[in-house]
Amino acid sequence: MFTYEYPHPAVTTDCVIFGYDIREGLSVLLVERGIEPYRGRWAFPGGFMKIDEDADTGALRELKEETGFEPVSIEQFGTFTDVHRDPRERVITIAYLALVKKGDVVSGDDAAQARWFPVDKVPALAFDHDRILRVAIAKLKEQIHFRPVGFDLLPEEFTMPQLQALYEAVLGVRFDRRNFAAKMHKLGLLEEVGRRSEGTPSRIPSRFRFNKERYNELKVGGFRLEF
Repeated sequence: MFTYEYPHPAVTTDCVIFGYDIREGLSVLLVERGIEPYRGRWAFPGGFMKIDEDADTGALRELKEETGFEPVSIEQFGTFTDVHRDPRERVITIAYLALVKKGDVVSGDDAAQARWFPVDKVPALAFDHDRILRVAIAKLKEQIHFRPVGFDLLPEEFTMPQLQALYEAVLGVRFDRRNFAAKMHKLGLLEEVGRRSEGTPSRIPSRFRFNKERYNELKVGGFRLEF
């Protein structure tokens, strides 16, 4: 095997997994480090990439080993290369983002425990993961304008107030109820599930589901959702 004479860095992957719960809002999945450095501190699931695997494979493997979680897909959103980001050696990390419906997690490998944290109650993180989280949140806010990401985070059936609460949680703003509903209906993305029974008070919210065909069209063609 050819050997380079020049020093070269190790490579890790880190997964920023956002989950959403109608009652608890937007959360991020963290693991408590069970080894040094930063033992006892919280961090994103991740670890060193093996010599015989690509970055995507390594990220999914580490995520499963440390949390038991297996998202349908993950997406690279950044590479972090600060010289001093890891006290062990020269390490660069490839960061991934995924949006999931919240589920149970089980700690494993070198993680002492794994749990969901509300995004506004995240403790100080190990390594440069505070910075990675800021970049991930900015990326999520950008995505929500161009992709119907609620499809990945909400249950199969939901109300308009629940959909609005999701967008407000991600963007950190409040919307006018009627204006928000009008914009969502204009996209043609929602299908009403059944109809209110005769005599049912109008204050009882209708339930909706996403039109999957329209959703796929928007994913391919792109769209811009302005509020």
